[in-house]
Amino acid sequence: MEALIPVINKLQDVFNTVGTDSIQLPQIVVIGTQSSGKSSVLESLVGRDFLPRGTGIVTRRPLVLQLVHVNSEEKKRPSEDEDGGHKQEIKEHAHVEEWGKFLHTKNKVYTDFDEIRQEIENETDRVTGTNKGIIDDAIHLKIYSPKVLNLTLVDLPGITKVPVGDQPPDIEVQIREMCLRYIANPNSIILAVTSANTDMATSEALKFAKEVDPDGRRTLAVITKLDLMDAGTDAHDVLMGRVIPVKLGIIGVVNRSQMDINKRKPIEEAMKDEAAFLQRKYPSLASRNGTLHLARTLNRLLMHHIRDCLPDLKTRINVMASQFQQLLNSFGEPVDDKGTTLLQIITKFAAQYCNTIEGTARNIETTELCGGARICYIFHETFGRTLDSIEPLGGLSQLDILTAIRNATGPRPALFVPEVSFELLVKKQIRRLEEPSLRCVELVHEEMQRIINHCGTQELLRFPRLHDRTVEVVTNLLRKRLPVTNSMVENIVQIELAYVNTKHPDFADASMVSALVNSKEELRRQQRNRSVGPGDHGFHSVTASGDKPAAKEVAVGKSMLENLWVNPLEPEDSPSKVASGIAAAAKVAARTATPISRKLSPREQRDCEVIERLIKSYFLIVRKNIQDSVPKAIMHFLVNFVKDNLQSELVSQLYKTDFFSDLLQESDQIGTRRKEAAEMQKALQKAGHIISEIRETHVW
Repeated sequence: MEALIPVINKLQDVFNTVGTDSIQLPQIVVIGTQSSGKSSVLESLVGRDFLPRGTGIVTRRPLVLQLVHVNSEEKKRPSEDEDGGHKQEIKEHAHVEEWGKFLHTKNKVYTDFDEIRQEIENETDRVTGTNKGIIDDAIHLKIYSPKVLNLTLVDLPGITKVPVGDQPPDIEVQIREMCLRYIANPNSIILAVTSANTDMATSEALKFAKEVDPDGRRTLAVITKLDLMDAGTDAHDVLMGRVIPVKLGIIGVVNRSQMDINKRKPIEEAMKDEAAFLQRKYPSLASRNGTLHLARTLNRLLMHHIRDCLPDLKTRINVMASQFQQLLNSFGEPVDDKGTTLLQIITKFAAQYCNTIEGTARNIETTELCGGARICYIFHETFGRTLDSIEPLGGLSQLDILTAIRNATGPRPALFVPEVSFELLVKKQIRRLEEPSLRCVELVHEEMQRIINHCGTQELLRFPRLHDRTVEVVTNLLRKRLPVTNSMVENIVQIELAYVNTKHPDFADASMVSALVNSKEELRRQQRNRSVGPGDHGFHSVTASGDKPAAKEVAVGKSMLENLWVNPLEPEDSPSKVASGIAAAAKVAARTATPISRKLSPREQRDCEVIERLIKSYFLIVRKNIQDSVPKAIMHFLVNFVKDNLQSELVSQLYKTDFFSDLLQESDQIGTRRKEAAEMQKALQKAGHIISEIRETHVW
C-alpha cells in the first residue's frame, strides 16, 4: 500500500501539466492561525529550512508540497517508469541527496534550499504584489529526499482577524473562503494546527474543520509549542482528547524557537530536543507525539484515505475522459484534404437547412417555433387571421356607394344599378388584400434568413471565414428570390383585379339580389302604410291608395327576415332561401351603414343595398382565393426554390481551389481549445492508466 502515495504524486504531475484542478486528489491541507507554528511543522516534516519567515502574514499563496521519498537503491536502479515519472527523476539526480523543483520553473533543479525559499518569496510577490494581500493561485513544489515520507500537503495562509498595514479590509473573509474551499474537498485530510499556549476551545482551525467535516472523519489536530505553556500547566487533557475529542487523533509537537531559527539550528538537533522534552514532560504520551510520529501518522492516514478514494477517483477520471473526447471530436481533426472537407461541410449545412424547413432536423428547437413550423404559422395564423380581419365593406360608406352609382350613370338617370359602379368599388376593396400578402412574403423571407443561425454546425463554426461566406451566399440567394416572389404575389392580386367574374358559381346573381331587395322594399312599404294616416305623406311613404297587407302576411315576412338574420347564407342554399337571405342581409346593411347628411330615397336605399351585397359576396370569393394562392406562390418561388438550389449555389460560389486555404483557416480560439482538450484528454488517459495498473496489483 506504500505505493499509493507515489501514484497520487504521479496523478498530480499529470494534472499539473494541463493546469487543471477539476480532479480533486487526496492531499493533506494544513490550516491554522498566524504564528501557530504551521511553517515549523512543515519544515520539521521535510527536515530542512525552506519556507519564508517573518512577522505578520508570510504565506500569501497556497503552497502544494509534494514530498517524495528516495533512497540509494532507487538511484542506482534503472528507470522502469516509461511515462517519465518520479523514478526517472530520481535516476537523473543520483549524485544529489536532496533537491526540489517548482512547476512554474519547469525543469530547473534547486539543490540549495535557501534558493527554494527565495523562489517562493519571489513568485509570491510576482503574483500578489508586496502589499501583504493574498491570492488563490497555488505554488507547486516537489521535494525529493531520503529524509521524508511520501506525502502531499497544502500550506494555506494563516487565519487572521484584523487587516494590518495595506492589507485589504476583507482579508479575513478572503482567507476564510480560501481555507474552506480547500478543506471542503472530500478527498482531503485536514491538519488543524493550534498552539498549546492558547485555549483549544477557541481554535479557529478546528472551527473551520468542524464546518466541512462535522463528524471529524478527516480531521487530525496538531498542538504546537508544548514547551511554551505557562508554568504549572500541561497539555495532558488536550492531548488525551478530554477537552475537544478529534477522531483521527491529537498529536503534540515542539517547534524551534525564534532564536533557534535565527541561529539556524539544524532540524535534526531540534527533533532530538523534542524527543527529550516529551520524555521528560509527557513520558506516558511520548510515543504518540512528536514530529516523527506525526509524519508516520500522516503517511498512514493518507495511504488509507487514498485507498478509499481511488475507486471514485477512477470513475471521475473516466467520465471526464469521455467528456473531453466528445469535446475533442466536436473540434474536428486537422484538415488534410481541403477540397473534400469543404464539400462535406457545404453538404452538411445544406442538408441541415433543408431538414430544418421540413421539420426533420436532429436538434429540434423546443423553446420556440422555427423553420417550417414557423412558416406554417405565418401562412395559417398570421396571414390567415389578417385577411379574415379585413371586412368586405370596410372603408366604404353609403355615400361612397351612392356617389359611385351616380358617376357611373352620367347625365341620364339610370333605370338599373350600373355594373360599372360595382366593379369600381369591388376592385377598390380587393386592392386592400395586396399589402398583407406582401407582408406575408417578407415574414417568410425573414424566417428563411433566421434558419441560417439554427444550422451553424460545429464544423462550420470551426472556420469563421467559411461561416461568413456561407451566410453571405444564402443571404444573396434569398435576396434574389425576394423580388420574384413579391412580383408573383402582386400578380395574383392583379389577376383578380383584371377580370371580375360575375359568373362565378359562388357569386350571387345580380338580378336575384335586385329582386329580393325590391321585395324587402315592398315589405317596408307595407309596414309604413300601417303606421301612417291617409293624409300623412312622409319622404318614404307610398301612395295612399296602396292596399294594406294582411296582418298574417306581415308577421310571416317579419319572421322570415329575423330567422335568416340568425342563420347566415351558404352558396348551396336553395333560390328561395337565397332570396330571403339577400333581403335579410340588406336589412342588416341598412342598420350598419354609415349615416349620411340626408335621408336616402327608397330607390337609393335599394341600389346601395344591392351593391353592398354584391361587393361582400364577390370580395369573400377573392379573399378566399388569395388566402390559398399566396402561400402556394411563396412556397414555389421562394422556399422550395431555395431548398432545391441551395447546395448547388454554395458549391458554385465557394468550391473553388483558390478559396480553399482562406475558407478553411481555423480561428485561433478553436485551435487553442483543441490543443487544450487534446492535452487534457491525454492527461486523463494517462491518469486512468496509472490507476488501472495500481488496481491490478491489488495494493489495497
